[in-house]
Amino acid sequence: MNWEVILSGENSGKFNMDFDLELAKSFHSIPVLRLYRWKPYCISLGANQSMDEINIEKASTDNIDVIKRPTGGRAILHSEELTYSVVFPIELNYSAKAIYNEINLALKEGLIFYNPILSQLELEHNQADFKNFYKEDKSAICFAVSSKSEINFNRKKFVGSAQRKIGKVVLQHGSILCGDFHLNITDYLNIEEQRKEEIRSEISNTTIDLKSILHQEINYELLAECIILGFKKYFNSDVNVKEQIFQ
Repeated sequence: MNWEVILSGENSGKFNMDFDLELAKSFHSIPVLRLYRWKPYCISLGANQSMDEINIEKASTDNIDVIKRPTGGRAILHSEELTYSVVFPIELNYSAKAIYNEINLALKEGLIFYNPILSQLELEHNQADFKNFYKEDKSAICFAVSSKSEINFNRKKFVGSAQRKIGKVVLQHGSILCGDFHLNITDYLNIEEQRKEEIRSEISNTTIDLKSILHQEINYELLAECIILGFKKYFNSDVNVKEQIFQ
């Protein structure tokens, strides 16, 4: 299996989501891995999530984009992170759930290349009770709960992902947390101020980021290179890097 890799640097939320969707719609035959970041920072909401959950005026004042993702899931504040997206064909031997699991295992391999401490990463074995979870106000936030096969470190959510089938392919993208700025998403929820602080504390206790794990600044370019190596190793594949414009 060969992979096409696109390193597309820092771009706006609209550019990033339009790019991912176009990759899925124009897919031919070779799986695609794209790695990117966000400038300015951006809150993305799941395709079925209401914009009313977010204080868009405050986000705008703080120079934070607010967009909808083409995938499901809940809101994420994209900030100190490396984001990945994958477009992968659905074949007889790969269901959407299987692809989700395989991609996360490849990400894990790449993260271990970045630092051996990350060999402690584990995939979530249990599926959350989303029916009851969605009744809580913190359910607006993606990193409030770990879904099955998502990547955890010491039982804390580390990589959050979302997926959607488009024609005969799966579009999956997700956030590799590299710092803790994502916790500030509570500032933009349309809920009571007191509850914002409570939820921030809860999310802080159930998530973790790369900087906190390693106690050092993150080299995003090296991290991207390691993720690519992880995909090469896990899928036993060659890669063709089409663009390299990291800033």
